[in-house]
Amino acid sequence: MFGWSELIPALPELLVLAMACVVLIVGLYSSNRSGGGFIVFLSVLTMLFAIIITAKDHVATVDFSRQLLFNGSFIRDGFGDLLKIVVYILMIAVFFYAKQYLRTNQNVRGEYFALLLFATLGTMVMISGYNFISLYLGLELVALSSYALVAYSRTDIKGNEAAMKYFILGAMASGLFLYGVSLLYGATGSLQINEISAAIARQDNDMMLVLGLIFILVGIAFKLGAVPFHMWLPDVYEGAPVATTLFLSSAPKIAAFALAVRVLSQGMENIFDYWQPMVASLALLSIVIGNVFALQQDNLKRMFAYSTISHIGFMLLGLVGGADGVASAMFYIIVYLIMAIGGFGVIVLLSSKGIEAEKISDFKGLNQRNSWYAFMMLLILFSMAGVPPLVGFFAKLYVLQALIAAGYLWLAIVAVIFAVIGAFYYLRVVKVMYFDESETDQAIDVSFDVKAVLSVNALAQLGLLVILPVLFQYCIYVTKTL
Repeated sequence: MFGWSELIPALPELLVLAMACVVLIVGLYSSNRSGGGFIVFLSVLTMLFAIIITAKDHVATVDFSRQLLFNGSFIRDGFGDLLKIVVYILMIAVFFYAKQYLRTNQNVRGEYFALLLFATLGTMVMISGYNFISLYLGLELVALSSYALVAYSRTDIKGNEAAMKYFILGAMASGLFLYGVSLLYGATGSLQINEISAAIARQDNDMMLVLGLIFILVGIAFKLGAVPFHMWLPDVYEGAPVATTLFLSSAPKIAAFALAVRVLSQGMENIFDYWQPMVASLALLSIVIGNVFALQQDNLKRMFAYSTISHIGFMLLGLVGGADGVASAMFYIIVYLIMAIGGFGVIVLLSSKGIEAEKISDFKGLNQRNSWYAFMMLLILFSMAGVPPLVGFFAKLYVLQALIAAGYLWLAIVAVIFAVIGAFYYLRVVKVMYFDESETDQAIDVSFDVKAVLSVNALAQLGLLVILPVLFQYCIYVTKTL
């Protein structure tokens, strides 16, 4: 049993749960004509209050000591708090971009934002889960909300097909993950992360433990979109509404990263020699295949999907670097997600009713139509490519440094080579924006708040340089407390 005092550290989760229900009810009584302004206001306000509550407790707990709650199934620590704050900030941007997209298509409904809030809650539970039952509940809450968001437009055949494919493959990945958990339970006698770690340290590594590790790693790799479990990602990114795609590219990736760190770096650190080569293989395959396939894409959403796969590979390289590499992986995933939602945000801005600007050709002559939006996209693409002095360059640099320090020089060289190859498809979009003639003179009609969010999103590629050393050192500090 647990006391009421344990509810205080979980206030952010309780707030998001309550507001998701409120938004769902408010949506029943709000008309489509209102443009969902009040619903978006409630959603953004929820994230702002969640930031305040989490940051207040985070600062108050100066030593970042762990708080195990609800019979050890929930953990409150500096690592989780930082990731949650990043999720809240990302979701504020997602809400504004989604509002713009849904208003353009005259399809604003309260349940869309309620689903986003429920998915955010699932992300928070995954970040703070310290028991495989709570981790799985968070994982499924994110997954079920995501399936519904992909199929949001009931008349969109492509979206419904993508949702069905996502659901079938997601269910299979969840089954494999659960099978791995059952094997792990049979080998250790516990579902608690810290107890599993202690049990592994006391016993010889038997076959059941290794098999459980493999199946769990398959589930994590699917949620991240790592090769060879990436087959769902390009089709879902292309078929889903852009507003949903930019969500899928943000918060769920942080949740999957947190799951990987909790399970691998905390629960199975004593069998590091077993899972390190597996993760290294996933990382290498993701970087190679992600970049090579992205070169062939004419659809920007599919290109970003394969780009995501390559970036996930880079992030996994950080985990290969051991304890010191976890901080670089954490910094990388934060920076990448800021870039990713910005790229999809530009697609949202250029889309019109019933038409998504998802082809690279749709960006022809963007500089002639609106030089500011073209510059914003240029910053985002150059940062994704790792062009100095943008923050994306330093994210890659920190991962490579951790990799070399761990003795994986050859892996770092391969990663650099394919990162340079991958820069080509980003530069191709820049070339289209600045050197091709525009095929339309249609004005880009965007509300001021969305324009401001995109500007902050893109300029963060330069602005983060001001706090770059502090932010990276902070990532190091919170990962040391794991």
